[in-house]
Amino acid sequence: MPRGRELYVVLGSLMLAMLLAALDQTIVSTALPTIVSDLGGLNHLSWVVTAYLLAATASTPLWGKLGDQYGRKRLFQTSIVIFLVGSALCGQAGDMTQLIVFRALQGLGGGGLMVLVLAIVGDVVPPRERGRYQGLFGAVFGVSSVCGPLLGGWFVDNLSWRWVFYINLPVGVLALAAIAFALRTGSRRERHKIDYLGILLIVGWSVSLVLLTTWGGTRYGWASPQIIGLGVLAVVLIAAWVLVERRAAEPVMAPRLFREPVFSLSSTISFVIGFAMFGALTFLPIFLQIVHGVTPTMSGVHLLPMMVGLLVASIGSGQLITHTGRYKLYPVLGTPITALALYLLSRMDEHSSTLSMSLRFALLGFGIGLVMQVLVIVVQNAVPYEDLGRPRPA
Repeated sequence: MPRGRELYVVLGSLMLAMLLAALDQTIVSTALPTIVSDLGGLNHLSWVVTAYLLAATASTPLWGKLGDQYGRKRLFQTSIVIFLVGSALCGQAGDMTQLIVFRALQGLGGGGLMVLVLAIVGDVVPPRERGRYQGLFGAVFGVSSVCGPLLGGWFVDNLSWRWVFYINLPVGVLALAAIAFALRTGSRRERHKIDYLGILLIVGWSVSLVLLTTWGGTRYGWASPQIIGLGVLAVVLIAAWVLVERRAAEPVMAPRLFREPVFSLSSTISFVIGFAMFGALTFLPIFLQIVHGVTPTMSGVHLLPMMVGLLVASIGSGQLITHTGRYKLYPVLGTPITALALYLLSRMDEHSSTLSMSLRFALLGFGIGLVMQVLVIVVQNAVPYEDLGRPRPA
């Protein structure tokens, strides 16, 4: 286990990787109108975001399982390389179809970044100290998530939308070099049975749910045969996945984890909070640009209060957990605060003042900051070490 300066180098490189994965989920939102005007394909607009999230979601279980079985360092380096290759190709895209395909490749690497970063933290940091460091990771995630729209707008206004993707390259190379130098893992290898059918079924129901929520109410009506069919398909594939996981020798997500009340409850809360966060971060920049007529850069500036709230809550709760060892209070408080903030955001219109919107954004960030990284600590302390790389459902 690394100590002293070596530990800080490892954690710093992991934060850079977290920065890459989180930044790329939101940086595109303020650049989308410009991308469409340059490449065309307005009807494929949503897929620029959806392709990344879908590939990341579908690949996360595989990265986590392989990391558990074969060691995380090499898998982590591989995920960074895939992410950087996808980023470079996105910057070179000549049409919308190419961009969507390359975004999916980016997401494939991004899924590994997210799950392996959290698992490696569990490897190198004792349970008692995780609150302090997970708080810092929550702050990195929050800063990158909120600064994403700001940077995306700045690149559009001052350089080119292609720099939304090129910015990943120097940061990723630095993280790759630091991990190669500082992170030391065992070289022992064993033969394992990979639950390929379970992974395939996860991909199937994930795709079905993403298509359902993407097309429902836009391309097709909610009561249309296409949307109902996707819903039925998702339910069938989830049921089949549960049966397969119960019989698999080494399931990609062990059913016994769901018999642990802490794991089940934390996963449910995590899903709800993630749903709220990504929904807000995708919608708010567009709302600010279209309804309030601000520039892409200024739409990111308007979201800075959310970053401040998230920073204060995430770092503060992490420090308090380290000192007291108690963490139940924070999700109990953070969840209703997030719900209240979302309700207040739903009441915004073209007449809402900058101060009013800023206070609502700050409240949302504060609520999310109290919950998000605390749940990671709760799950890591509740499950066996051998399951550390298995993902939470999202």
